[in-house]
Amino acid sequence: MKKITILVVEDQSLIRDAIASLLELEDDIDVVGKCRNGQEACDFLATNTAPDIVLSDIEMPIMSGLELGVALHERHYTSKLIIMTTFAKTGYVKRAISLGAQGFVLKEADSDYLLNAIYKVHAGERIIAPELALMALDDNNPLTDKECAALKLASDGVKTHDIATALFLSEGTVRNYLSEAISKLDATNRVDAARIALQKGWL
Repeated sequence: MKKITILVVEDQSLIRDAIASLLELEDDIDVVGKCRNGQEACDFLATNTAPDIVLSDIEMPIMSGLELGVALHERHYTSKLIIMTTFAKTGYVKRAISLGAQGFVLKEADSDYLLNAIYKVHAGERIIAPELALMALDDNNPLTDKECAALKLASDGVKTHDIATALFLSEGTVRNYLSEAISKLDATNRVDAARIALQKGWL
């Protein structure tokens, strides 16, 4: 019997080991690796056979689960991506789906739900926690890609001049993008706008 091979990517060691131990209890699942972040996962994939499934947390240092999804897509890995999160941010769901993620589960789901999601994704289905799917349908990001890019840099404390340099734009254009973002989100300033967008999972 060919086992389903899985790479577990999670920055918290206790959770990472617990998930791996849970999966290893299944006769038809083989955990081939455990990584602390997306970059470690990319390094693993560069030197090992791509697993059937990459089971990844979404918020991690160095490289997030979403950024790992981008890397999987750009490097044409055959692995299917299942995202796990404790954060019910609808923006995450839409971005993960746009990157080709086949599964999106909440960490508070029970073990049977996770295992069921793994088997169904391996069989070619797409699994999204129902509550997340409903939230995503009712929640649209009003920001453009450029407004998101400018706001993300601003949220990291980058000054207007340096944002302009990073995005190859004029300072005036950057100010316009930030002003539009503040207006669309009904925020008081760029910090407040970034907070709202981060809570939504849009950045």
